[in-house]
Amino acid sequence: MTEFIEKRVSNVRNDVLSGITVALALVPEAVAFAFVAGVDPLVGLYAAFMVGLITSIFGGRPGMISGATGALAVVMVSLVSEGNALGEPGENLGLYYLFATVILMGIIQILAGVLKLGKFVRLIPHPVMMGFVNGLAIVIFLSQLGMFKRNINGEKVWLQGNQLYLMIGLVALTMLIMWGLPKIKQAKKLPEALIAILVVSTIAIVAKFDVATVGSFIRDGGGEGLKGGFPTPNLETFSKVPFTFETMKFIFPYALILAAIGLIESLMTLNLIDDLTETRGNGNKECIAQGSANVVTGLFGGMGGCAMIGQSIINIKGGGRGRLSGIVAAVMLLIFILFGSSYIEQVPISALVGVMFMVVIGTFAWSSFRIINKIPKTDLFVLVLVSSLTVIFDLAIAVIAGVIVSALVFSWENAKRIRARKRMKEDGTKIYEIWGPLFFGSITAFNEKFDVKNDPDSIEIDFIESRISDHSAFEAILNLVRKYEAEGKTIHLKHLSEDCKELLFKADAKFHEIIIEAIDDPRYHLAENPEKFTKGLFEK
Repeated sequence: MTEFIEKRVSNVRNDVLSGITVALALVPEAVAFAFVAGVDPLVGLYAAFMVGLITSIFGGRPGMISGATGALAVVMVSLVSEGNALGEPGENLGLYYLFATVILMGIIQILAGVLKLGKFVRLIPHPVMMGFVNGLAIVIFLSQLGMFKRNINGEKVWLQGNQLYLMIGLVALTMLIMWGLPKIKQAKKLPEALIAILVVSTIAIVAKFDVATVGSFIRDGGGEGLKGGFPTPNLETFSKVPFTFETMKFIFPYALILAAIGLIESLMTLNLIDDLTETRGNGNKECIAQGSANVVTGLFGGMGGCAMIGQSIINIKGGGRGRLSGIVAAVMLLIFILFGSSYIEQVPISALVGVMFMVVIGTFAWSSFRIINKIPKTDLFVLVLVSSLTVIFDLAIAVIAGVIVSALVFSWENAKRIRARKRMKEDGTKIYEIWGPLFFGSITAFNEKFDVKNDPDSIEIDFIESRISDHSAFEAILNLVRKYEAEGKTIHLKHLSEDCKELLFKADAKFHEIIIEAIDDPRYHLAENPEKFTKGLFEK
């Protein structure tokens, strides 16, 4: 009993410390993505708080962190811009269209969870998953390079001279602490990311280094600071945005795209955390939680969000495993906004960049280099394609393209497996024994196996080793029968699946004569009803 309590207390400590670390890392990310979307930093911070809190409590993956993300922000740019154009100058109507779109986005995500569409993430092939991880690691790395710039007269310019060297030195120190601390036996259980941030922040503040801080980062972007009040319902959205068909026509495409991107990134991050923790999350529950969080966020004036792979990995690496870690991260973020803004604004950006660089190193699937010569060339192509598209466009396009290419490759490979073994019976009947799956991709190869004009007058096609997979296969069989009949030849079909026979009987009653049903072949009955066979076997 004592051991059980100690283990629980240890987990609570890890969750709390990891949650604080995540909260610190969330601040510049949420602010940066708000700037990308063209909205006030507090809109991003409120989204990170509300989405993070709700998904941590009700989501399908304990330990996963959600908040405002860049994948959604890049889509929101044009939404806010077009929304502003619909109103008067200075009215800032685009912001209210954003809130309405986030609410609709959440409703779509809830429907996806209710309809149990979350399970389709299991159909994502492993090369796509590896490409997603690698591409996202590159995106996180590239996003951090922007922190090496400073705003001078409204223009972003690269740091130079001592400022650059100091920034690099503090980033390197942060990474060194995070790398070295776990190697010290007595310090293995300490949160290396949090300690690295505190150490580097203390050095920078005490030595009065002239480096970019969270506060200067916000002000350089046009914000006034981190401080804000408790989020309240933004009822202005309902008065500013008319509930008309024109409004729905404008926001629905954006809401659909945002919902798809949010769910894809969340479910794939869920899969990744599953692998890291060797546990199983609930995809459909996560869809509903993400959707509910976005509805609430939209109502309270937030920019919406989804799972954040970088912060989720920080949490997992820091020992955060339960829902408490995400709750602590969200609550601490709100505390920063309400009470601790003056302190958090002093944290040097270099410390947070160092943490994110370590996330990049931990996220990237370095094993992909080792398996380059060990996997099929098509899988390698998909891996590189998804990684590239994630960097160039966005996650949704990359994953959808990867799945489509993988499906086409699978279809092509299976199409080549259709075969026909031919033999003659003593009565002169020619038998075609079909092997392999018969579906839309293999129909052309299937038709090429038959010589309708030169075949004898009696033909028998045996499908015992073939699987009729779709309607295209049914149409191919129907057309083949008609071709043989047009030549005045007799054709019989054997070992067709029950659903295929049913369709053929509906198409033409004469198939009752063409299809041979009285078959004494145990293989056929096993193929037709494997569950019955297995049940009988275990009962015996």
